[in-house]
Amino acid sequence: METASLALFETAIGRCGLAWRAGSILGVTLPARTEAGTVARLRQLAPGAQPAAMPAEVAALSRRLAALLKGVPDDLADVALDFGGQPELHRRVYGQARAIPFGQSSTYGALARALGEPGAARAVGMALGSNPWPLIVPCHRVLAADGRLGGFSAPGGSATKRRLLEIEGTFAAERLPLFGGLG
Repeated sequence: METASLALFETAIGRCGLAWRAGSILGVTLPARTEAGTVARLRQLAPGAQPAAMPAEVAALSRRLAALLKGVPDDLADVALDFGGQPELHRRVYGQARAIPFGQSSTYGALARALGEPGAARAVGMALGSNPWPLIVPCHRVLAADGRLGGFSAPGGSATKRRLLEIEGTFAAERLPLFGGLG
């Protein structure tokens, strides 16, 4: 099996990271407090990943992610993700989360209903809490049932979630506009 690679790239919120192997993305990480922390998080997502120059397609993705973090809409639907080792429920949750458009939000319960699992809001939250591709799988767009932010497992926690929603023009008040296209 080809060795995993990783690289950091500049964005409006700091140095983010990508890990990849053979044409698919293994992980994305938002900035940690230190560059070493960002690299360590990438290595959790892609054990054994080594720093490398980004091939053209990965460099193009890093530019798209940087633009997204400046408020440029991009659904990133064409980005190939490496789902190896992901449980089936997580794959389904990630697919539903990817359907939430830029600048909109949904709830854990709405995603669960869209999956045909109306009582699985907590399981949806757990899946999103272990999302290895923040931004590509926009878990920051998924909120608590009352429209509040809820948790966020990326570095910076709910403050980072709020910032991402602000960048997308979504966060305007205590309650956020919900995407009605799921379930």
